[in-house]
Amino acid sequence: MARIDRINGEVMRELAGVIRELKDSRIPLMTSVVAVNVTNDLRYCKAYISVMGDEATKKKAIEGLKSAAGFIRREMGKRVDLRYTPEFIFELDNSIEHGSHIDKLLKGMK
Repeated sequence: MARIDRINGEVMRELAGVIRELKDSRIPLMTSVVAVNVTNDLRYCKAYISVMGDEATKKKAIEGLKSAAGFIRREMGKRVDLRYTPEFIFELDNSIEHGSHIDKLLKGMK
């Protein structure tokens, strides 16, 4: 289990770097990789992405990431030394935005 956790951490760190370097106007600067889950056979990686903005911005960002999936996979192959470079599946994650909303509610109670 420790091995896959190390791989997840490394993939998450490098994926965040690759996404920052993308020159796609659909992907805003406030795009973060919240978590990644690489399968045990290293074939697939589900990446949970947080995007600050409205629903249209989020949808465009995920579309931009999906269209750049081939480039992202190639870059990850260069940066992370794994037997197989996983295929990326991007999922929208609202946890950061949800936490921000709860924080605002708590501050409003004071």
